[in-house]
Amino acid sequence: TLPHFIQEPEDAYIVKSNPIKLRCRAVPALQIFFKCNGEWVHQNEHFSHEYKDLNTGLKVREVMINVSRQQVEDFHGPEDYWCLCVAWSHLGTSKSRKATVRIAYLRKNFEQDPQGKEVPINGMIVLHCRPPEGVPAAEVEWLKNEELVSSLTDDNIDTRADHNLIINEARLSDSGNYTCLASNIVAKRRSATATVIVFVNGGWSLWTEWSACNAPCGRGVQKRSRTCTNPAPLNGGAFCEGMSVQKITCNAPCPIDGGWNEWSQWTVCSSQCERQRTRECNSPIPRHRGKMCEGNSEATENCTDGLSILKLFPQSWDSNDVALYSGLGAGIITVAILVVAVMLYRKNHSEYGVDVIDSSALTGGFQSFNFKNTRQGNPLLLNSSMQPDLTVGRTYSTPLCFQDSTDKELFDPLPDIKVKVQSSFMVSLGVAERAEFHAKAPAETFPRDLSRDYCSTMDRRKKGLLTLNGPFSSCKEPLRTTGVFGHHGGRLVVPNTGVSLLVPHGSVAENMSWEMYMVINQGEASVQTLDSCEILLGPEVTYGPPGLDLFCPVAMTIAHCAEVDAENWNIQLKRRTQDSKWEEVMSVEEESTSCYCLMDSTSCHLLLDQPGSYALVGEPLTQAAIKRLKLAVFGTMEVGSMSYTLRVYCVDDTPHAFQGVVAAEKTRGGQLLEEPKMLPFRANTFSLQVSIQDVPQFLWSIKPFTTCQEFSFPQVWCSNQQPLYCAFSLERYSPVTAQLSCKISVRQVKGHEQILQVYTAVAETEKESVPFFMQTDCTITSQTGPKAFKIPLSIRQRICATFDTANAKGKDWQLLAQKLHLDRNLGYFAKQRSPSAVILSLWEARHQDTSDLDSLASALEEIGKIHSKSSPKDQDECESDSIHIEASSLYGTGRLTSQNTEDCASEYTG
Repeated sequence: TLPHFIQEPEDAYIVKSNPIKLRCRAVPALQIFFKCNGEWVHQNEHFSHEYKDLNTGLKVREVMINVSRQQVEDFHGPEDYWCLCVAWSHLGTSKSRKATVRIAYLRKNFEQDPQGKEVPINGMIVLHCRPPEGVPAAEVEWLKNEELVSSLTDDNIDTRADHNLIINEARLSDSGNYTCLASNIVAKRRSATATVIVFVNGGWSLWTEWSACNAPCGRGVQKRSRTCTNPAPLNGGAFCEGMSVQKITCNAPCPIDGGWNEWSQWTVCSSQCERQRTRECNSPIPRHRGKMCEGNSEATENCTDGLSILKLFPQSWDSNDVALYSGLGAGIITVAILVVAVMLYRKNHSEYGVDVIDSSALTGGFQSFNFKNTRQGNPLLLNSSMQPDLTVGRTYSTPLCFQDSTDKELFDPLPDIKVKVQSSFMVSLGVAERAEFHAKAPAETFPRDLSRDYCSTMDRRKKGLLTLNGPFSSCKEPLRTTGVFGHHGGRLVVPNTGVSLLVPHGSVAENMSWEMYMVINQGEASVQTLDSCEILLGPEVTYGPPGLDLFCPVAMTIAHCAEVDAENWNIQLKRRTQDSKWEEVMSVEEESTSCYCLMDSTSCHLLLDQPGSYALVGEPLTQAAIKRLKLAVFGTMEVGSMSYTLRVYCVDDTPHAFQGVVAAEKTRGGQLLEEPKMLPFRANTFSLQVSIQDVPQFLWSIKPFTTCQEFSFPQVWCSNQQPLYCAFSLERYSPVTAQLSCKISVRQVKGHEQILQVYTAVAETEKESVPFFMQTDCTITSQTGPKAFKIPLSIRQRICATFDTANAKGKDWQLLAQKLHLDRNLGYFAKQRSPSAVILSLWEARHQDTSDLDSLASALEEIGKIHSKSSPKDQDECESDSIHIEASSLYGTGRLTSQNTEDCASEYTG
């Protein structure tokens, strides 16, 4: 038979420089030769072998040749390098198939790398991959987080379509780092990693039920809330738009106490010589837990003046009764004689006619004392020669705080100050019932009494008697500071006021600059547009210019005087409109995407996009709402006189309000006699009482009726940054007296009390200014460029680059906000170009009074530790190391910059 090929040469690939072997086997065959590219291969290059097939008994001939890389490269033909076998037998020849020989390779660069995607949940994911050119053609596999992806084990994944990876419906577990892996017999190639983030947009939950009205009576507030948890935003998904808390006003019915109607007519006289009359408790009927009427509903009296009783029941006087009534009469006559004697003695021996009240007499409360004016003169001053008349008189309600015209001009108090004085003379004689008692009954419920007691007063005073802010009168110029800021940003500061403005880096376009200003308004700004129960918690601040165009919000810091508590306060940020009215920007407890408000214990930090005038306004919701007051006592010695004046100030606890007091006292040469103290002033509608106690009576005398002075609740609560003060005028008996020691008690009725201890030298030669007033050592009001910021620019840029990019494991700006305790109102940050930059600007504003960066460094170090544990080593190792480097850099920066900022710390702290 003709030769039959048992084995024919197969296609082969040369890998690197290794030759390949081509084999042929035929039976029966006398000779076998290879023919390559149409030419016979030399016989010496053949390796022949012959053996006998045990099954058939026929001889099998096998031939092999080697083909080198050089042979293939040297061949230049229209076809690939090829070889075939030709076998001979006695009957003829046979040819095998052609076998091609090619040099194998795989290029390095992919024709198309997969691209990262952010896909909503349940969306389709398509990752394209075109492998590098190669011989033989490369096979493609997909890796997810370095693990092989197989469409055989997951029906949701398809890898068959032209090397692409298709995920039909994205799931949260599909987030990860995907790599296209191409391989052939030569090498393997990895594509660039594509990060796939499956995000979930936040959705609101259902509203909760409306809460109960928080006021047991009158005007209150109801709330309901919802959370962004249906679903919660994940992996950089959009935060819910809208408000998370809704508030509405409510009106709870107030208790109505019952009242008696008129008595009925007397009945006809009965046989027992008595008649009756009745009344009912229906004017009005008690409702809503109101009290029942007090007293009896029936009355009975004798209708014959007792004649009938005497006749029916004759009685004789007992000797014991006669003795009892005789003793009582004698006692009354004796007490009357003693009273007259004491009055005459004190009138002849007292210089002022009444005793000066000491701390022992203060426990009885404060009452208005009626007396008659016996001479013409200044109604604001009480002359020591005036003698009180206890029989007839009128009540003095004019302010007793001002002792001279200069005081009147500097600080004009709120009108209608009711000064209440009680002398120990009245206490000792037990005739205090003659005094007018102006104290109101305790308020049963807060909203009703509050609106009656001071909201109406607030309305009355807004008609021209109050200004919105500032401790000075309307003639004072506003506090103003300016600066020119470029692309590097900077900071504006109004010294000693607790007010500053941070212009972040990059907020101004490159090659541009703005002349910006910040003003604390102290002029004719009216509060007529504020609601009657709203008060100003800090100064009104304006920044501009009006046409300011910035790429990111500025951070404004304003000091406030409220004890922040959402249950007791409704605090709002308001902005003045073009027609000088005030509109609400946001409530600090609600979330907003237009601006951001962060309330600290003493300051409010705002992120603002629009220039204008802003004010922090508060409305008390319960009697537990507290406004902080700062108390200070100053003293001056009149030249060439024996008199010494103490002035006690009660001012809102903000640096701006108090510095006005300090500046005024510095001009008049006042001495600060005690370190200022803070007094929590509650919204319980009760007044503030100021009294001087424990004055040495043998060394000093004090003008009568000025030892106890009182400010009404509306005057203190609605002061709106204006200071109140009262004066105590003392006089030495002898020029030898060089020391004054006493106590000043400032207390709120049914509230807190503070004691100011006064111990000072009063000799004129020893008078010196107390080095407490304005901190003017650092006069810088504006800083530009890197020196205005605590965080170095290079570190700030690295932080933003790290956290602004969403990460499948949540290492983004939201985690940064959480670690810096700024994770409220995240919807505002989500709308910014660089959320991390805005978060860092807010951190800068919040920590401007501290000189180190430890808190920021600690937060970054904690984030780095968390993700160095959870991240793959070969993927996130660099990022984790970067965070640790930034943290350690910040620790060093804090120590370096603390020395630079120490000299000017007062510029920011006030």
